[in-house]
Amino acid sequence: MTDFSDTRSLLYRSGALTPDDALRLTRDALAACDDGELYLQFIASESFGFDDGRLKTADYSRDAGFGLRGVSGEMTGFAHANEISAAAIARAGETLKLLDPAKGSAAPPPRNSNRHLYTDASPLDAVPFEAKVRLLEQIDAAARARDPRVAQVSASLAGSWSVVEIVRADGFVAHDVRPLVRPTTICSRPRPGTVR
Repeated sequence: MTDFSDTRSLLYRSGALTPDDALRLTRDALAACDDGELYLQFIASESFGFDDGRLKTADYSRDAGFGLRGVSGEMTGFAHANEISAAAIARAGETLKLLDPAKGSAAPPPRNSNRHLYTDASPLDAVPFEAKVRLLEQIDAAARARDPRVAQVSASLAGSWSVVEIVRADGFVAHDVRPLVRPTTICSRPRPGTVR
């Protein structure tokens, strides 16, 4: 089980990037823009594929990165990388210098309207590996028991847990933790007139 109790530590690390660095770099990169933001994300994901009565795939990955977007009039610049560091964000900020300088007033920050609709707990750690495989076996068995003509069952289970932080040049910061689980089942039967 992974300790995700300090979610911001997945985005900010001493020697790589601090929250103050992120704000300073965002202000520098967007100084000549009407709007824009720095988007930081960490994501852990897993997927299981169960086909023909057995586990065919089981994948797990962890990734992190950022996107930097600047808007100036009709122009939009975007740069991203899979390394969260002050140096990488500064390099990405150079891309936004290619935009024509803004002539209008800066866009206002978004309203704080986030409501906490779900838990911060990681669904990846909520259920053990073996139980996820058993669930897929049960789905396979239930689909086959429902109709004796079912010839093939494919079931998958995918989950992710991500941490997102958005930093704007005006000092607005939004932070969110996003758990997601997605099951899928596909059953097929032989066409009428075919022999099994």
